[in-house]
Amino acid sequence: MKKHHFLLFLSLLCACGAPKQYDLIIRNGTIYDGSGKPSLRADIAVNADTIAFIGDLKENKAKTEIDAQGLAVAPGFINMLSWATESLIIDGNSQGDIRQGVTLEVFGEGMSMGPLNAPMKEEFGQEQGDLKYKIEWTTLGEYLDFLEKKGVACNVASFVGATSVRIHVLGYQNREPTAEELKKMENLVRQAMNEGALGVGSSLIYAPAFYAKTDELAALCKVAAEYDGLYISHLRSEGNNFLEAVDELIKIAKTSGIRAEIYHLKAAGEGNWGKIDAVISKIDSARSAGLQISTNMYTYIAGATGLDAAMPPWVQEGGSKEWIKRLMNKQIRLKVAQEMKTPTKLWENLYLGAGSPEKVLLIGFKTDSLKYLTGKTLAEVAKMRNKSPEETAMDLVVQDGSRVGTAYFLMSEENVHKQVALPYMSFGSDAESAAPEGDFLKSSTHPRAYGNFARLLGKYVREEKIIPLEEAIRKLTSLSAEKLRIKNRGLLKNGYFADIVLFDPTKIQDNATFDCAI
Repeated sequence: MKKHHFLLFLSLLCACGAPKQYDLIIRNGTIYDGSGKPSLRADIAVNADTIAFIGDLKENKAKTEIDAQGLAVAPGFINMLSWATESLIIDGNSQGDIRQGVTLEVFGEGMSMGPLNAPMKEEFGQEQGDLKYKIEWTTLGEYLDFLEKKGVACNVASFVGATSVRIHVLGYQNREPTAEELKKMENLVRQAMNEGALGVGSSLIYAPAFYAKTDELAALCKVAAEYDGLYISHLRSEGNNFLEAVDELIKIAKTSGIRAEIYHLKAAGEGNWGKIDAVISKIDSARSAGLQISTNMYTYIAGATGLDAAMPPWVQEGGSKEWIKRLMNKQIRLKVAQEMKTPTKLWENLYLGAGSPEKVLLIGFKTDSLKYLTGKTLAEVAKMRNKSPEETAMDLVVQDGSRVGTAYFLMSEENVHKQVALPYMSFGSDAESAAPEGDFLKSSTHPRAYGNFARLLGKYVREEKIIPLEEAIRKLTSLSAEKLRIKNRGLLKNGYFADIVLFDPTKIQDNATFDCAI
């Protein structure tokens, strides 16, 4: 070997062996890479926002170093159903979710923050409660840009809401769109998809979404399918028509060629708990037939929505002002009260689903003079007022000028266990990401806002051993990223974004409760 060739070879060896400098090194952690594979002990190096190396880094240094001895190191968790749309405007720190390991908030259950028109902007401004903000955007893409420019601690993404698109074109009318109107709705979906929407989201138990027929939804989904989008739906029923509602989602997926996911899978109401096995069989059968059907859930036996879910959709036609106006009519009130008490398959009645007014918890009022009722059941308030629970519910909507935030105890713990174990199950809080301070203290919330992901890892993984930790992390990370077609997130892998969470698997737990008196 010539001398200069030898010196060149030696210099290359020295360069390869030289310790590298990184921006961040996380040392001594137990790595769960998000794939579902067994954990390993290793270090992680990060440069800027990207994972640079995973392995033995004892000879390397970084500007910042973290000792993760005794901690699990995982990809940041993905909240498949987030209502942090407004809370992030008020406080971009996202403390309620960041402290549980959530690094991506996904919006769009039926209603999305765009597309908006002038009447929608005016209405949304009027209906704001404790959280006040200016609506400085029109399209969904502009809203996401608004959050990014404002500065938020988490990543954000959104579906375009089928309800938002319907209101944009039809308002709150209970009718089918004309061919021209449907084309306008399709174009709004196309615009949102071009702006980065993940697909189409629906929430079909609520007016005016309730008025949308299957063909209308399939037409919107066909547009999203052109972009490999996802249809994600709060089913038309999780109770008396649970099986039929799953059939509708499968039909939409098949006819439009779209992948589909069920929001917060559950059998609501004790009389429907036994349907969960048949529903799972339907989903598994569709998947075996080649359809890409999947699910997500929250980790509690109570859901949270409003008193609108206790009243028939016909009384809500025209929007909240018309709803409240009708509830001041004596004859209409008698009819609504009767329908609230009568089992039906025509609409989703969460009041009856809960089984009794003792299982209907009031958690959110807009009006200061009613906030003292926070944390009381509908039965308790009815007794205080010496009225029936049905009359009381209507009175509260009228007096508060809102749907009134409400938790309904609907599900069984046994079914929660079955659902957690499903291989295609992801997780979403169905809540805002708030903090116990400032304007957020003016109202209460469902404990899932502070404990949904910690509850999975503490109660269902560590304590009850429903699934192993590596599988739970897969469901919270790579599985969700794959469903959403989000690239370079969801795994701890060289070249992927450094969304990383550290936690103690022996201690993590949810401390949030339903004790929500203000």
